Amino acid sequence: MNSASRRIWLTGASSGIGAALAELLLKSGHRLALSARSAGPLQALAQRYPQQVLLAPGDLGDAEQVRAIGERIAEKWGALDTLLLNAGTCEYVDAQAFEAAMIERVTRVNLFAASYCIEAGLPLLRKGRQPHLVGVGSSVTYLPLPRAAAYGASKAGLRYLLEALRIDLAGEGIDVTLVSPGFVDTPLTQKNDFPMPMRWPVRRAAEYIASRLDRHPFEIAFPRPFIAVLLLLAHLPKRLQLALGRRMARSESSIKDRP
Repeated sequence: MNSASRRIWLTGASSGIGAALAELLLKSGHRLALSARSAGPLQALAQRYPQQVLLAPGDLGDAEQVRAIGERIAEKWGALDTLLLNAGTCEYVDAQAFEAAMIERVTRVNLFAASYCIEAGLPLLRKGRQPHLVGVGSSVTYLPLPRAAAYGASKAGLRYLLEALRIDLAGEGIDVTLVSPGFVDTPLTQKNDFPMPMRWPVRRAAEYIASRLDRHPFEIAFPRPFIAVLLLLAHLPKRLQLALGRRMARSESSIKDRP
């Protein structure tokens, strides 16, 4: 391994942004502990990069499984340089049949699982080189959107968690980066039944993230024009935001109801 090689624990590595990031980071010579529920794609990467991949599959919503993964990484590597929290899910709320269990399911994956990984990963980061905690949030946290209550709430929780930890961990030299993507063409977003403006191919999104990780920025947000529009709308009076949201909701309903 070259001197710039980092020991990275990447979650959600079996598909979407995670799989594309894994490929890029491995090609750059880094060592990756790969976690996801689906072990098949992880094993395929391990066969191609046998000296760089540490298989660490499991259900990250199970604290005991995450603890075991942390212990496996500690046994093999002794430390981590980067913890990259990418695992996530999305379900859309139907306010006419509101289901609290949906909020729980989405939050368990997007927030609780990330917390379990942070608990397991922080002791290893404290032993690492230029330690870096990275979490993939969402641009939806800038502006409330129709049907996004479960996803948005979980990602807003992740944003606050990471930004508060940035303050608490600064004294230990652990940097914290929040990734805030717009729409990216992944298996998850391909299920969406509404327009996704400025959607990026997954490879482009992964390259954008990977090219900025070594700078340890506070935030990596993209596409910039999309983020700029969201931030502008977020500063509108709440009554105007509500009117805009209702128009978007009607538009989504018309698309959803098409035969």
